[in-house]
Amino acid sequence: MPKNDNMLAILWMLNSGIKMTAKQISEKLEINIRTVYRYIDALCASGVPIISDTGHNGGYSLLNNFIKAPLLFDIEEKKALLQAAVFAKEAGYPLSEALGNATSKLKMYSNQEQESILSRHLAGFDVINRMGDPSVQQALAELEQAVANEFSVEIDYRTSHEEQPKNRVIDPYGMVYWNNKWYTIAFCHLRNEIRSFRVERILQIKRTQIRFKRSEAFSAREFFMQNLLPDLVGKEGLIPLIIGGRSEALDDLCLHWFLGHHLKERTTNHAIFLLEEKSIHTYIPYFLLSYGKSIQVIEPQCLKDKLVAVVSELMEYYQIQ
Repeated sequence: MPKNDNMLAILWMLNSGIKMTAKQISEKLEINIRTVYRYIDALCASGVPIISDTGHNGGYSLLNNFIKAPLLFDIEEKKALLQAAVFAKEAGYPLSEALGNATSKLKMYSNQEQESILSRHLAGFDVINRMGDPSVQQALAELEQAVANEFSVEIDYRTSHEEQPKNRVIDPYGMVYWNNKWYTIAFCHLRNEIRSFRVERILQIKRTQIRFKRSEAFSAREFFMQNLLPDLVGKEGLIPLIIGGRSEALDDLCLHWFLGHHLKERTTNHAIFLLEEKSIHTYIPYFLLSYGKSIQVIEPQCLKDKLVAVVSELMEYYQIQ
């Protein structure tokens, strides 16, 4: 660890209020005890009021209330930051190495009692996510820099329905993590409009010399959600979707990222959604198939017919194989 980090670590340890010997500090930081003495002398020379007590119970301590800065986190704040880091790492956070260094310092700048408490809280705290593509990390790191510094990037991007990637220049306005995937919301120079791009579909990325200016009022989250779940309030031609079935299955349907957005009413045995006709015929049948006989479509009849058609196509497909 660099000299400045070690000196800061000593300062933080002494500020915990517990008297520490040079030997304890050297073991904690894994440095030579003579180096500890030099760092203590340097801190004292810079005006830090370090008190040195000799004898059996001697050691170094810091003058009471020397530091009361916002960077001194209490135990609950440290616990929250360390647990949040678990979520970030599992989501494929692009600056994972820096995140690891930060969490290590949080633990290091804790006294023995705090360290024990943090270890207990982290021991049974886990987040399980689908394994992401390691190649996404480079793209995420580049996009994060581009968003912060407002420079355009050139990408080779392949959509879900194209075999060959297309070269594009985009202005990344923001990054969104949704449903286990990373997206960037960017102005596309090729299409001349703001669009969302799945980061895992970016095959190559490099920064350009082009600069852009993002509107301060723009929200990548709002743009993404508005395109994902458009507001249908007051829109004409909506079709009621009435589903019955087991309470547990209906609960799950009402929490679904798409159907839950269109929930109109929920009773003990039924859930009623208001949807566009296009959704009824395209997305909904495939959402509902996985629920099997735990649910039953009451209305509309056209959705029942579509479900029968989809299942029939699947049967025919597998009978041919």
